[in-house]
Amino acid sequence: MLIIVAIVLLLVLSSPWNKIAFIVLIPLWILELVGWNRTVKNKRKVVGVQTLVGRDAVVTSPCLPDGQVRVDGETWRAHCDAGASPGDRVRVRAVDGLTLVVEPA
Repeated sequence: MLIIVAIVLLLVLSSPWNKIAFIVLIPLWILELVGWNRTVKNKRKVVGVQTLVGRDAVVTSPCLPDGQVRVDGETWRAHCDAGASPGDRVRVRAVDGLTLVVEPA
């Protein structure tokens, strides 16, 4: 964001002030980049089907015991030993391949 401000000030301000503003804002922009890098660099990446464990889902086709559920707009195959009807809310208990093992919430 600061680089955009520096470029705009370089184009808009009159002669000595545009260069002064540009020279002052460039180091601030570099500090901003370093700060963002430190913030993002150490965050753990959460990816994969394992992240669905513990989430709630809605049954879209009867799970008697196999059916389908919808989690975050995605449709998944599901296995529910207790059984569930369409529209029921279930919780993802485990993942078996690409099949979610669910139980009634």
